[in-house]
Amino acid sequence: MTVSGTVATGLDTPWGMVLLPGGDLLVASRDSGRITRVTAATGRKTVLGAVPGVTAGGEAGLLGLALSPGFATDHMVYAYFSTESDNRIVRMRYDAAKPAGEQLGAPDAILRGIPHGPIHNGGRIAFGPDGMLYAGTGESGARGLAQNTKSLGGKILRMTPDGGPAKGNPFPGSVVYSYGHRNVQGLAWDAQGRLWASEFGQDTWDELNLIQPGRNYGWPVVEGRSNRAGYTDPVAQWHTDDASPSGIAYAAGSLWMASLKGARLWRIPLDGTRAAAEPQAFLTNAYGRLRTVIADQDGTLLLTTSNTDGRGHPQAGDDRILRLKVS
Repeated sequence: MTVSGTVATGLDTPWGMVLLPGGDLLVASRDSGRITRVTAATGRKTVLGAVPGVTAGGEAGLLGLALSPGFATDHMVYAYFSTESDNRIVRMRYDAAKPAGEQLGAPDAILRGIPHGPIHNGGRIAFGPDGMLYAGTGESGARGLAQNTKSLGGKILRMTPDGGPAKGNPFPGSVVYSYGHRNVQGLAWDAQGRLWASEFGQDTWDELNLIQPGRNYGWPVVEGRSNRAGYTDPVAQWHTDDASPSGIAYAAGSLWMASLKGARLWRIPLDGTRAAAEPQAFLTNAYGRLRTVIADQDGTLLLTTSNTDGRGHPQAGDDRILRLKVS
């Protein structure tokens, strides 16, 4: 893995990032609530507008972004964000023909009531190969919510593009897909369509989990591997000083996991449903905290730093988007 270039610099608390048709990027600013278009070829930044109702503070704010599977015709951008009372998912029409700053339409809330707190707000959203929208949530610091299948906190959710329970979900009439999570931060599918998720541990173990519907991933009863009946163990785990994982992406037969406190990018080679080898670290302490990683159409990776989030040590040019060549 090598860094092949810097796509953009001077970003403010970047969190969610999605790839537009043609290669440009949309990036969410957690603290300002703005969505910015970044031109891949030049790094030029154009603010589309601010998402109304975003309340930032602690780990809350404007978090994940996703594009509608029909973006080419419907131009819908989905966003996960914190308000004063909850976390919610909305969709907005993106009209590039309007003046900069006015290109986002009014948000249409498709799911409300995800528990909100100063910590553990989850926030990653992504459309899966099945055309359904998945969301990783946190338990907002209220641990018991993770084991309560009636709560949206501490879960992975699966819903239709309109926000309704998806057909085949394990709990009838519910968007809950898996439970027992502390704070899900990354979602990605491998080449066979299997869903993987990264998750913040507390003091001992961070996790990479293979997600299966209806499974209980243990929090707060267990953290990391436990081999206890009724709980699904992670495929890989890390000490929290080495990871504190955020976004993940699949490329070149491996999952790539951005780490915040660990300030490194982890490669986890896959052999079906297991890790084919021990995880390998790259970029350790080279760029500070790392937040979001996505795969570009040419097989390269795009990686954001997260040094302006209040927990990092910003350097000149932070925060930035890096392009990585992987094999």
